[in-house]
Amino acid sequence: MEENVVKELESLKTLVLRWKRSYLGWVPDDGEGEYLLEEFSEEISTHVSPFVQRLLQNDHLTSSEAHEFLNSCYSQVEEVREAVEQAKSKHLEKGTGHKLVEYASYGWRK
Repeated sequence: MEENVVKELESLKTLVLRWKRSYLGWVPDDGEGEYLLEEFSEEISTHVSPFVQRLLQNDHLTSSEAHEFLNSCYSQVEEVREAVEQAKSKHLEKGTGHKLVEYASYGWRK
């Protein structure tokens, strides 16, 4: 792979990682952030994928290199998914714990 292509891919990778950092910062505490996954994936599909496809079409990348690069980009979406799921899990745990304490308090009063 040519040096300038490597630099371009590194720039794209940096861009995707910055997007991921932003999306991670937007994950709501209640875990209702599924829309973030769609938006992040759409960012990659709209801005990164066409550029990689053009590199592939012009023989600057092999098919496996393009596939590997795009997989690494979309794996960042999975990391945001994990953060959303963790937030949702923590929110549910807080809610469940609160209900138990509330129920125990109610039972104590009787």
